[in-house]
Amino acid sequence: MRPLDDLAILALIKDPSTKEKGYRQLVEQYQVRVYGIIRKMVLIHEDANDITQNTFIKAFKNIDKFKGDASIFTWLYRIATNESLNFLNKKKKRIFFQIDDHIMKMENYLEKSPHIDGDKIEVLLQKVLLKLPEKQRLVFNLRYFEELSYEDISTITETSVGALKASYHHAVKKIEKEIKEE
Repeated sequence: MRPLDDLAILALIKDPSTKEKGYRQLVEQYQVRVYGIIRKMVLIHEDANDITQNTFIKAFKNIDKFKGDASIFTWLYRIATNESLNFLNKKKKRIFFQIDDHIMKMENYLEKSPHIDGDKIEVLLQKVLLKLPEKQRLVFNLRYFEELSYEDISTITETSVGALKASYHHAVKKIEKEIKEE
């Protein structure tokens, strides 16, 4: 299938005779990007797959609530980031571990995972990102890796543009400091 614009996808989904085709198009068009932002938040491939699936299930269940005041992409990212943050919060409560222990476990995962490829600087960057607060890491990932505008990130996170700029700036400073120390 070739990419369709948001209105065409919504039209397919709203028509009972093409609803399934519309959903397939939605997943095909956005799954890789949604998975990417989730993976950057949770790191573990299997967790990212589960959260991606939950994101699309939630989107399918709530497609009638989509107002169209943002793009489908922005709406899906919002669901994905909320699902990722909820997952991380539940994981922390369920396991009840020290944050330093969690960071150590995730750093170990980064070094040994067959799903993480890249050079030493990429692995180092991922390790440093683990030390950021989750919301700050999310803002950094959306701005740096996904190259989203502050306005789009504001829509996704329901945070003011000014607060996002400050959060991104603080994240960059922390990252620079950590990398220099390494």
